[in-house]
Amino acid sequence: MKVALYARYSSDNQRDASIEDQLRLCRLYAEKQGWTIADSYSDRAISGASLLRPGIQELIHDATRGRFTVVLAEAMDRLSRDQEDIAGLFKRMAFAGVKIVTLSEGDVTHLHVGLKGTMNALFLKDLADKTRRGLRGRVENGKSGGGLCFGYDVVRQFAASGEPIRGDRTINPAEANVVRRIFADYLAGKSSRTIARELNKEGVVGPQGNEWGPSTIHGNPKRGVGILNNELYVGRLVWNRLRYLKDPDTGKRVSRHNPESEWIIQDVPELRIIEQSVWDAVKAQQQKLAYEPSAPGQNALNERRRSKHLFAGLMKCGCCGGGYVLISKDLLGCATARNKGTCDNRMNIRRDVLEASVLNGLHTHLMEPSLFREFCEEFTREVNRLRIERSSSIVGQRKELTKVQRDLERAIQAVLDGVPGAQLKDTIGALESRKAELTEVLAHAEEPPVLLHPNMAEIYRQKISALHHRLQDEDGKAEAAAIFRTLVDQVTLQPEESELAIVLRGDLAAILTFAAGKKKPDLLKEARLLTSVITPGSVVAGTGFEPVTFRL
Repeated sequence: MKVALYARYSSDNQRDASIEDQLRLCRLYAEKQGWTIADSYSDRAISGASLLRPGIQELIHDATRGRFTVVLAEAMDRLSRDQEDIAGLFKRMAFAGVKIVTLSEGDVTHLHVGLKGTMNALFLKDLADKTRRGLRGRVENGKSGGGLCFGYDVVRQFAASGEPIRGDRTINPAEANVVRRIFADYLAGKSSRTIARELNKEGVVGPQGNEWGPSTIHGNPKRGVGILNNELYVGRLVWNRLRYLKDPDTGKRVSRHNPESEWIIQDVPELRIIEQSVWDAVKAQQQKLAYEPSAPGQNALNERRRSKHLFAGLMKCGCCGGGYVLISKDLLGCATARNKGTCDNRMNIRRDVLEASVLNGLHTHLMEPSLFREFCEEFTREVNRLRIERSSSIVGQRKELTKVQRDLERAIQAVLDGVPGAQLKDTIGALESRKAELTEVLAHAEEPPVLLHPNMAEIYRQKISALHHRLQDEDGKAEAAAIFRTLVDQVTLQPEESELAIVLRGDLAAILTFAAGKKKPDLLKEARLLTSVITPGSVVAGTGFEPVTFRL
């Protein structure tokens, strides 16, 4: 029996050796059971509150390919502490015919998933509550309840017991002078972009060692972020202005604004850097320059902002990786070069010229018929291989189900013939359990994927032509533009001598779905189908799979 080992630790404060300790215990257990270790997977210093971890994702991928039949971990909370995730993982493993075993719980069943999943979720909530309670107490004592902000240093000292005293800060004189300069420059009429460019030009290091950007300076007044909005600079410590939640779909942390009644505010005059009169003048200047959008419901465009142009947000500078943005009504340029002054790419391009070039690339270059046929052949070979593997697995499970059903009927007949039921109780129970498991797996068995049409490249070209015509029509322009944006993964603008070269990278999953005739691309489903054939993400205009440059 082949087994996969999994280990995880969640905090930078834990030892990296924790992974090896977990794997060592799992290896000993596997050896005692006579199992063959197929591979081991791990995630270091990553929370178990989400399945968006490289190690666990690789394990799930290999499980679906039949590399092993057992997953072994130290405990269920090593796999995940989230109720939804542990239940989903259990379902995926059951579908793949893989059993989950832990050193703490043994064979993991539906009962373990329900009870332990709830307990682990409660543990996370309790830990979060205790952490917030401790931070609140620290803030109420005039100490920092968060990270280190620009202008201050951490005071490192220890209590009599030897424990570190946390939350004390002191003013960093050099950084404090930079803060005062920013406030003075802003009051002198300089924009945050100009201030950032000057600081970068002089080599002044920004917060956390990064370059200065306009948003680092002007931030968001309502959220209290940005140099010009940090109330600690006037000796006011504000905590709990924001709360942070994890998006269940992306795993990314997002912030939410708390009502002012929930804020904790403490005066810390010893940390004041900016005089009150200067602060008030800056706030007045911000108020004068502020743009207040219409109230929700008064203007639908405020509820759902549209892209400023066809490929907004998809264009990157080939020199620094920053975005290419509108710097005038019709001209696009590198945002990093313009805002921070740390990129040497000063070449601009007209918006209409760029859009025409990209649309031409989508129409004539992105899927060359000869190269696409080669891809189709490779794709078909791989899908057929996976189909054979999947079919053999399903056939084997069907045969086993027939045998289990036959053995179950024989056992029941033996009881009817007079064999004491007590002798067959365990056998019948095990057969019933296995029958239910196989029935559930086969009920959810997916059909093999549909193969690609060999003429899909030509079909794609015809549909792109029709879509291009719709782009010229006011009635269908918005929908056509939205579809075009799904087909483009990235547009890179690379300076080459006296001209800009364009590298167009398309989203293969979206392109294939579009060519197949689906109205709305199901990117996740298509991407899962393609991962065993190509590197996920893209093909590139010009030669099918290699980047090509269109010179303007």
